[in-house]
Amino acid sequence: MEFWHNPRCRKSREALALLVDKGVQPIVREYLKDAPSPSELRAVITKLGLGSARDLMRTGEADYKDQGLKDVTDEDALISAMAATPKLIERPILIHGDKAAIGRPPEQVLDVL
Repeated sequence: MEFWHNPRCRKSREALALLVDKGVQPIVREYLKDAPSPSELRAVITKLGLGSARDLMRTGEADYKDQGLKDVTDEDALISAMAATPKLIERPILIHGDKAAIGRPPEQVLDVL
């Protein structure tokens, strides 16, 4: 299991605490320091069952607006933007086998256990 984590994010800390309380010790990946590749992002989008890369994006981030991503329709361009600017990736994410869950709310990560 891998947990994409931002230690500065309250929801991310809460989701990780829930996992630890359940006896789960995932591999913690601070994705802002160790950004996922475009292929990893594509795999996570599939595992999450999302219809678009945009569904994995934090559209309220200043970087989203600054990069003009609102009008981008090319999935590869959106994925490349997340790989280059990982702050755009919604968090936290727990990946387990062929499943994944975004921890918003934090309890959702428990769905993939």
